Amino acid sequence: MLACAVAAAVVLQAAVLPVHIATPFKPDLLLIIVVYLALRGSFQAGTPLAWLLGLLKDVYSGLYRGLNAFTFLIIFLVIKNVADRLYAESGFLFVVTVGVATMAATTCNLLLLLMFTQTPGIAYSMTAGLIPHLLTNSFAASLVVLLPGFSRGHETV
Repeated sequence: MLACAVAAAVVLQAAVLPVHIATPFKPDLLLIIVVYLALRGSFQAGTPLAWLLGLLKDVYSGLYRGLNAFTFLIIFLVIKNVADRLYAESGFLFVVTVGVATMAATTCNLLLLLMFTQTPGIAYSMTAGLIPHLLTNSFAASLVVLLPGFSRGHETV
């Protein structure tokens, strides 16, 4: 099931959405999968999967190889350590966590790019699209919550 979700996310994110949606309004579906893994998956399986999902994103949309892999891994580790103390089955928590992870991914990518590259204007271009990207990811996460396999119990969002 996870492999099908990743394959569908890659096809949508790499081939379908760029044709029909402007850049700041494209959801980061792989980041949403990483957040789902962090909230619901195990530490042993999720850590390499978060790294591989970041590498997969770097392959089809990244200029710097390993940037998203490192960011996804850090986000997974932080969320997984916090999720053990929370009620991780909540749909509201999932949407909020995706929003926080979107801001964290943008911040982490920006800091890494500022440290290791000399790209003029990178801070402006990344922060200009943060709000639309945050809203789009939160909306996509709210759609994931509505999927039948998301809730294990009887929960309303």
